[in-house]
Amino acid sequence: MSIANSLLVSLIVMSVVFSCLVALSFLLKAQTFVFNFIDTNKKKQQEKVEVVSNINSFEKKIEKSTGELTLIGVDEKTTAMIMAILSDELKVPLCELQFKYIKLINS
Repeated sequence: MSIANSLLVSLIVMSVVFSCLVALSFLLKAQTFVFNFIDTNKKKQQEKVEVVSNINSFEKKIEKSTGELTLIGVDEKTTAMIMAILSDELKVPLCELQFKYIKLINS
């Protein structure tokens, strides 16, 4: 076998090997894309189930507050704002708080 034939055979074999490697690379990228797509769909479904279960459990926990609220020198809009701010600061749902009275203090 001459040197020219040896070079030609080695170029052909090297091109076959590199083309197989490129094909394997594309196959791995395609598999990664498919598995990530499937995993993302499963996570979305699990999140939907968790949200629905959280909503159902929250609906069961809600109890309507009872009692009377006495307003002394305060209008209803200001009272609503005070109650909302207090609920937010305490990180307690408004339905779990019970107010007896809200009084305006003149300073």
